[in-house]
Amino acid sequence: MNDATLWLKIIQTLQAQGSSVATAESCTGGLIGAGLTSIPGSSRCYRGGIIAYDNRVKIQQLGVSPDDLNRYGAVSEEVVRAMALGVCKALDTNWALATSGIAGPDGGTLEKPVGTVWMAIASPAGCEAFCQIFPGERNEIRNASVHTIVSTFLDRLVSTQNITCSFEH
Repeated sequence: MNDATLWLKIIQTLQAQGSSVATAESCTGGLIGAGLTSIPGSSRCYRGGIIAYDNRVKIQQLGVSPDDLNRYGAVSEEVVRAMALGVCKALDTNWALATSGIAGPDGGTLEKPVGTVWMAIASPAGCEAFCQIFPGERNEIRNASVHTIVSTFLDRLVSTQNITCSFEH
């Protein structure tokens, strides 16, 4: 499935289910939101996104714990889960996608090399997080991250019944 078809299928499925999605992006810098909004009618199901490139934005806008940032780092399961749940709550959505990674060329370590990207999908059923290490240069890593999370999201979306989700505000 090419990316244009993927974006269209996501929007069509969200609309058919009466669901909504929001994004919290760090290393992908808004690429997921751009893909979603490339489809006419996406405003009926895409609530918006928060580009949380700086840790202060993660804390202030998404409710990420400063302790988790200090303990695990911005590129971690704990932080990306908090980002997804935080944007879901902030923008009152059924679904949320979050990314945080090291796109390079700098910033990698032995433990977290360049190409390490944590991704999370918050759904009515909970929040799952997964990590991949992508090869390539900065834009290749970012694009591979986007393709991976939206492909996974579509799989989850089509296999989940329309369950409503409520978050306390």
